[in-house]
Amino acid sequence: MYISTDLENDMKIVILDASNANPGDLSWDIMKQYGDVTIYEHTPDDIYGCIKNADAVFTDNTSLSGDLMRACPNLKFIGKLATGYDNIDLETASQLGIAVYNTPGYSTEAVAQHTIALLLEAACRIRAKNTLAKQGLWVADGVFSYDDAPSMLLAGRSLGIIGYGNIGRKVGEIASALGMKINIYSRDRESAVSSDVITLHCPATADNYHMINKEFISQMKDGAIIINTARGSLIDEATLANALKSGKISYAALDVLEQEPPVRDNPLLHLENCCITPHAAWIPPETRQKVIDIAAKNISDYINGKDTNRII
Repeated sequence: MYISTDLENDMKIVILDASNANPGDLSWDIMKQYGDVTIYEHTPDDIYGCIKNADAVFTDNTSLSGDLMRACPNLKFIGKLATGYDNIDLETASQLGIAVYNTPGYSTEAVAQHTIALLLEAACRIRAKNTLAKQGLWVADGVFSYDDAPSMLLAGRSLGIIGYGNIGRKVGEIASALGMKINIYSRDRESAVSSDVITLHCPATADNYHMINKEFISQMKDGAIIINTARGSLIDEATLANALKSGKISYAALDVLEQEPPVRDNPLLHLENCCITPHAAWIPPETRQKVIDIAAKNISDYINGKDTNRII
């Protein structure tokens, strides 16, 4: 669909959750060529009040329900400031003729890098060793090499990759260079599930909700490691916590949780053998600039009838 230049210049564009991609170190000015831009660094509770007159809405983690879309008669375009779009009611958007675009490919290198950092943390226990040294235990023991947090050599170990898209492939390339054997879940489920380390890189869907559950964990190798830089809803957190406590899983390294930010009594926050980073894998400024650039290209493509990143 082509939108006339007049409409282009008059578009009311609303950016929700703006501080996620741009906490102040970047610029949204590239969007201004396409219309009047209103930016909400943190989305207010009254989402309808923010977007009721909008022609185009960009969102990151704020959900756009069918009821909300139906209440916004001018809405023609929704841009997701991320790859996953599970917080957008696609069925209703399709029924209403609202175009939905996502932002793919912006975070491949950053998320793969963070995944490998978590893998190395799980294998080398860097946090624990740093703490031991700074608490004076190395000095007190008087030995040349002090290690009360044993490391694991990754070379010769197996890595099961669940979700073999751009990020999964990049993680596999790097892990292979470290000498790990790569097992791809979509090609050989049994080998992947029984790997020494399992890493998740798939989008959240209704079909894979809590796929890492009691049954799945029971099939994993005793003492295995699990890494998640994908979506928190892939893991049943209560079951994972119990497996970490029992030693069935020796270590978990997570960049995502089911509720973000988490509640204070989330059991995973209080386990020494669980490393958690605050959904930060994608966050280098170079990566966030890509989000803004791709988002701007998406609305340009929509205006000019191009469907490169169009979901519906």
